[in-house]
Amino acid sequence: MNKDLDKVRNIGISAHIDSGKTTLTERILYYTQRIHAIHEVRGKDGVGATMDSMELEKERGITIQSAATYCSWKDIDVNIIDTPGHVDFTVEVERALRVLDGAVLILCSVGGVQSQSITVDRQMTRYNVPRIAFINKCDRTGANPERVVKQLREKLNLNAVMIQLPIGLESDLEGMVDLVTMKAIYFDGDQGNEIRYEEIPDNLKDDAEEKREELLDAVSMFSEELMEAMLEEEEIPVELIQAAIRKGTLDLELAPVMIGSAYKNKGVQPLLDAVEMYLPCPTDVVNTALDLDNDEAEMTVSNNPDDPLVALAFKLEDGRYGQLTYVRTYQGTLKKGETIFNTRTGKKVKVGRLVRMHSNEMEEIEEAGSGDIVGLFGVDCASGDTFCDSKVNWSMSSMHVPAPVISLAITPVDNKAQDNMSKALNRFSKEDPTFKTFVDHETNETIISGMGELHLEVYIERMKREYKAEVEVGAPRVAYREAITQHADFNYTHKKQTGGSGQFGRVGGHMEPLEEEEYEFVDQIVGGVIPREYIPSCDKGFQASMEKGMLIGAPITGVRCLINDGSYHAVDSSDMAFQQAAKGAFKEGYKKAGPVIMEPIMKVSVEGPSEFQGSIMGSLNQRRGMIVGTSEEGSYTVVEADMPLSEMFGYSTTLRSLTQGKAEFTMEFSTYKQVPKSVSEELIKEYENSRKNG
Repeated sequence: MNKDLDKVRNIGISAHIDSGKTTLTERILYYTQRIHAIHEVRGKDGVGATMDSMELEKERGITIQSAATYCSWKDIDVNIIDTPGHVDFTVEVERALRVLDGAVLILCSVGGVQSQSITVDRQMTRYNVPRIAFINKCDRTGANPERVVKQLREKLNLNAVMIQLPIGLESDLEGMVDLVTMKAIYFDGDQGNEIRYEEIPDNLKDDAEEKREELLDAVSMFSEELMEAMLEEEEIPVELIQAAIRKGTLDLELAPVMIGSAYKNKGVQPLLDAVEMYLPCPTDVVNTALDLDNDEAEMTVSNNPDDPLVALAFKLEDGRYGQLTYVRTYQGTLKKGETIFNTRTGKKVKVGRLVRMHSNEMEEIEEAGSGDIVGLFGVDCASGDTFCDSKVNWSMSSMHVPAPVISLAITPVDNKAQDNMSKALNRFSKEDPTFKTFVDHETNETIISGMGELHLEVYIERMKREYKAEVEVGAPRVAYREAITQHADFNYTHKKQTGGSGQFGRVGGHMEPLEEEEYEFVDQIVGGVIPREYIPSCDKGFQASMEKGMLIGAPITGVRCLINDGSYHAVDSSDMAFQQAAKGAFKEGYKKAGPVIMEPIMKVSVEGPSEFQGSIMGSLNQRRGMIVGTSEEGSYTVVEADMPLSEMFGYSTTLRSLTQGKAEFTMEFSTYKQVPKSVSEELIKEYENSRKNG
């Protein structure tokens, strides 16, 4: 690893599903000589792409887990994380972006900006990640990079500027014109590894001049020197343009757009050059940590390898040799054999093995400098933990983890499967914070919950293959919530006298709806009507009541509980008595507070041939959907709608039969909304029946 941080790039590759991320990564590894042969994602040789190491990934042709690797391009060390495109695995993308300094956003030259591109872009904005856009698949029929650039501006609000121009398109794609150096680039040889620079073809000269003017106009905003040179009509040095593009990109005010076809081995090497030239090195990015010894004061990490160590664990994996923890070092040096401590638990751990990952292979190393991404073995921790040496006690801010929206009941077929299932669930829930598991005490069933049908399907399949745990799967269930709609008072006395010391506690106050947050407890007790030591008991009692609502047993969300009155007994009051009193008070208030059922609403985007637009819209309307927009892109139409998740089960089969298998859809969680009255009544009836029967 390079000690000079200017020569290090930590980048992610993200995009909509099927835009060719893994294919591009395969080419990058080949051209940087990390691998010596190119294998395709669904290649006939049956090997599969290097980064899709899991058997399931190879079979389905999708990336499920993000994989880390590193390579060297010219004198630059590049750490790359290939991330999944499917929205069900969105936490993998979030984890990767949190620790990366820059990213390549891949777009399909035909599909353009698709729903997942919008999600990925939003995630990049959340973590202030500068990006280069790469319009891939320019060899496909219907390729139109200019339309994609327009969409980048309109849909993603990016200041997207082309820095290349294609030479030919679709099956005639030959290479590209670099608008910075004004040279034509061609890729010769079987694998496109011989790059040939030529003069711009005559038929493209005018176009190239025009596009270069557009480029210079856009980037001159970031360099006074460049603007002056333009005004004085001097010849503009290439370095000046490159510096201006870099500044705009790092300031998140410019997104340089490149083009190519990874599958046809065109445009990958210039992209690697752009990663070096335009994406940030670790010192270009300001990262902050919270000083736990100093009232969580915000501290800027120094990136200095000689400073005390600060490293963030961002991904866990249970492998052949125990838990593998991926860490990114922000300052200091992580050395094999050293003792570091986890600032969340305060526990000391010894760095036993330190490895550099290359997909599922690894290389033992002795130390990792600041800005590096490496793997640690034998360290017990959770995803998002910070490791420091004994000199500082800092915590990097944690990552955004979305809540699961769908659940399934699973039942092992026999005792052996039961044991194996427990092992598998333990491992999966530790690895993936969006995958949750618990036992429903009423039905005694094991419930798994996650981000979508595919997400859970993959885990069930992994359970069978990796753990030999055969399970029966119940129908998918929606993660409903309950909420209140109005202010309600409560005044409840808990009193029990069963011989010996009794139980006494009275709690008075009110509850009201709370937006944005899940729960808030307000203590306005004066004059000691409830002794101070029992106030936390009231809070505990309310929180316990939130776990299960009275309508359908779903968790309650968005409630502020305020207490301002109460009474106690010198002998009979206790922690338990006040917890019970609070539970009784919650129940009393909840009935009066207009409780309702909330359901997850998904943002759905259906893409298909325009001839099926009517059928697609009809199918969405039938399922309580609200169409929010439609757009035509060539002979394709995109329908966007807000849909209740409960109506989306089995939609892929319906859509396939409606459109002769020519349309596809993606969905992601948007928000929770109140269910209509008729649905609410049905859900309550169902819940009551299940309780009676069960």
